Amino acid sequence: MKFGILGSGSWGTALAKLLTHNGQNIYWWNRSENAIQQFKEKSHNPHYLSSAKFNVSQLNFTTSIEHLIQESDIILIAVPSAYISDLLISLPKNIFTNKKILTAIKGILPESNLLLNDFLSQHFNFSIENYFAVSGPCHAEEVAAEKLSYLTFAGLDETVTKNISSYFQTPYLRTITNIDIIGVQYAAVLKNIYALGAGIAHGLDYGDNFLSVFIANSADEMAVFLRKAGIINAEVGYLEHGKKSPEHHNNYAASVYLGDLLVTCYSLYSRNRTFGTMIGKGYSVKSAQLEMNMVAEGYNASKCMFEMNKKYLAEMPIAETIYKILWEKISAEDGFKYIEENLI
Repeated sequence: MKFGILGSGSWGTALAKLLTHNGQNIYWWNRSENAIQQFKEKSHNPHYLSSAKFNVSQLNFTTSIEHLIQESDIILIAVPSAYISDLLISLPKNIFTNKKILTAIKGILPESNLLLNDFLSQHFNFSIENYFAVSGPCHAEEVAAEKLSYLTFAGLDETVTKNISSYFQTPYLRTITNIDIIGVQYAAVLKNIYALGAGIAHGLDYGDNFLSVFIANSADEMAVFLRKAGIINAEVGYLEHGKKSPEHHNNYAASVYLGDLLVTCYSLYSRNRTFGTMIGKGYSVKSAQLEMNMVAEGYNASKCMFEMNKKYLAEMPIAETIYKILWEKISAEDGFKYIEENLI
């Protein structure tokens, strides 16, 4: 099975490291010929995860997305959600025929408020049966450092999903499979919003006691939205005959839902928490973006989820307040005073 990777940021680099660790030769897209040349010379990504060394003979670099897709069986997309539409929209409508797509995106396409699978269905008639998602809890930096981590692979066909996940499993990376392809994506979007909120709280000098209550309430709010959106796995503590059933592996206490929320809210590697901390300390959105020089998916996601929830009408005071701080310019102090009053 041949993999092609769209995206050369930290997450795409970490996933490439896993594939090459297992002996895979991969196709890898980068828009910059100069960056490709530096990568070849230094045997590492010149801009992200420089500690992750590669055998460059395993890397087939290209600046052509069409060439990468033609040469690959599975296209792994690890580009920030804000850039996906512009990247793919001009491709031939049949280019993904007989291909599988593995998304590593943790966001909603902001121009259309669509998950990637819905965008691909609308513009390329791409079937969700050939669509898979990879999610955390997992920071790229810890994969690069070969610290034990877990990844969840979601897809409707459990056999194919397990096969895809096997290409990423290493002594320091364990894989879990899940059939909840929609819920896993929504959870990845929401946890970034709440992590951004956790950062705002930190920037406002709230302590650990408050943060624990904030995250617990965020977890509950996430479950409320998932149920409203029709996700059946938003439950905890379900065991069948005293053993872990497939449903238990997929339930809301699993790593891909609650675990990913926790690590993204607490970890110093979390760019969403970092972005939120700047907002809490008084940075404007623009200043925080310039300072980080990286994409915090929670920023656009907060607006997307606010718009999408007009359909589902889930009660989401935390996510809604974070949206208002970022997009409607209410002060972080006033927003969190309101959140304080709504925590249980």
